[in-house]
Amino acid sequence: QVQLVESGGGLAQTGGSLRLSCAASGSIFSINLMGWYRQAPGKQRELVATITSSGRTNYADSVKGRFTISRENAKNTVYLQMNSLKPEDTAVYYCNYYTHPRDYWGQGTQVTVSS
Repeated sequence: QVQLVESGGGLAQTGGSLRLSCAASGSIFSINLMGWYRQAPGKQRELVATITSSGRTNYADSVKGRFTISRENAKNTVYLQMNSLKPEDTAVYYCNYYTHPRDYWGQGTQVTVSS
């Protein structure tokens, strides 16, 4: 089992910044994929960004150039630095940990961007 604890959500103004953190604990494998997904009201959950344990990143087109995902393997923690926030970034953000065949989710943290 893997537990994920997210923090850092909240309210920001358009153009502002927020930083999300997600700490993983439990049966952590050294080779894994961690990432952030989000779900806005009435919409499906969508990928925001992922990062492999070796540091390879992947971003949704909608956040490229504005969001940065990073991780500290020694702390089993992944971060999402969100800059130039837009109202359409408003959603519940979920941390994900994947190592085949296991897939775990955090409880979610609300991000609200006011116009």
